[in-house]
Amino acid sequence: MNHTLRNRRWSLLWRTISLLTVFVIISQVIIYAWVQRSVSGHFEQMDSEIITHAAFNLRKRMVSVNEPIEPFTVSKSTVSKSQSLIDDNHLHSSWLDYDLKTLVADKKGKLLSSDPSNFIHNLPADFSLLSLWQEHHDQQFMIKINNRHYRAIIIPNQEILAFIALPTDVHHQYLLQFNRQLSLILTAITLLLVSVAALSVYWGFAPLATIVQKMKGINLQRLDERVSVGDMPLELRPLAESYNSMMVKLESNFESLSRFSDNIAHELRTPIATLSTQTQVMLTKPREGDEYIEQLHHQHDTLEQLSAMINNMLLLAKTQKGLSHSQISHVDTDGLITKLVDYYEMIAEDRGITFEKSGDFEMVLGDEGLLQRLFANLISNAIYYAASDSTIMISATALTSTTSLNVTKDEVRPSKQQWLRITMTNRLDKPLDQREADKLFERFYRHDKTSHKYAGTGLGLSIVQAIANAHKGKVSITIKDKYYFEVKVALLMARY
Repeated sequence: MNHTLRNRRWSLLWRTISLLTVFVIISQVIIYAWVQRSVSGHFEQMDSEIITHAAFNLRKRMVSVNEPIEPFTVSKSTVSKSQSLIDDNHLHSSWLDYDLKTLVADKKGKLLSSDPSNFIHNLPADFSLLSLWQEHHDQQFMIKINNRHYRAIIIPNQEILAFIALPTDVHHQYLLQFNRQLSLILTAITLLLVSVAALSVYWGFAPLATIVQKMKGINLQRLDERVSVGDMPLELRPLAESYNSMMVKLESNFESLSRFSDNIAHELRTPIATLSTQTQVMLTKPREGDEYIEQLHHQHDTLEQLSAMINNMLLLAKTQKGLSHSQISHVDTDGLITKLVDYYEMIAEDRGITFEKSGDFEMVLGDEGLLQRLFANLISNAIYYAASDSTIMISATALTSTTSLNVTKDEVRPSKQQWLRITMTNRLDKPLDQREADKLFERFYRHDKTSHKYAGTGLGLSIVQAIANAHKGKVSITIKDKYYFEVKVALLMARY
């Protein structure tokens, strides 16, 4: 059990870690995509505004210049003062903070100026400002120059084309650094969550060790030990309550089994000892034929008692398995009980006992032979334990599925089903309390052990209960005013 618990603990731990890892990875992907999209969108908007502002200012400068533009020479020191637009005054001084690049070319695409001056040397051999203008016109676009990414725009004038480019590499570097930091943070959170999950699983399984120790210590002398539910976490309290409930049933069943074993040993020992003693006495010396015949009659009675006891035990074992579909039929309870009353009426008349039937005895589902045995045992017990000159009342009541049948909360009854409750009441000769009456269903239990007027084995009501359970019914005993013995049997009614 301890090995199994350890395996379950590790299994749950790894399952929790796996789920957390998947959750963190998915969260990281979602966060990364959202942050990258948000930051990239912010950078794009900012870059677009910078380019738009630079293009607006450059247009103003180009419009204000009326002097002709001379051919461009790469070095700024060789450019005349009249080309102020295409060298020193290309850009506003504040634009240097954004590292803006500019190129100026004539309408044929010949480059006239660049700022900074070395930017023209970084251009690829196939760079054509005129082609870019024809493709994009006044729209902003992305371009890659010498392995660097730029956001650019081309603005035209009457005589020239101006190319403005803003490097965006810094944004990519920022996103890369941000992603690294975010990955480190999420990794740390993952490790923290995994550690918390491991500790939670460990401490969550710790109370189970108490139950394990209790289970390992179960023996015949410690069946009364229980787990303290109040010390368990809320999640494990149902388990502790179920364990305690199981132990209560186990203790009760073990006590019943112990009593049953003692009773059956006693019940079988007495007739066997009688047979053995009688046989030994008869063998001590020769006897007359009449003595042998008389002794054989006594032994035959004893053997019949043993046979009846064995048959009753077999019947109990048979009914515990329930009824097969072939055994179930429609049983007329009215005719069945009427026959039994007629049979026992002669025995009841000797003590002045009468029968009184009332109610509607409907058809029920079950095995007619077993139900005959059930009601025969009840009527027989009622006659032998009823007070003289009393009346045994037998009544029948039809019940719906919502009517209480004195069933436990764990029993499930089929919905939209009707029940027939047959109640048998008789007045006792001696008082009896409810606690003693509840023991009458135990096998071989007899309340009045001193009386010899009914030489039974104590299996009558046990058989009644077993047959009722086999029919998915219910039987109960109620003592009223200590002298009135009431037995209720609920059986499923047949549907027409």
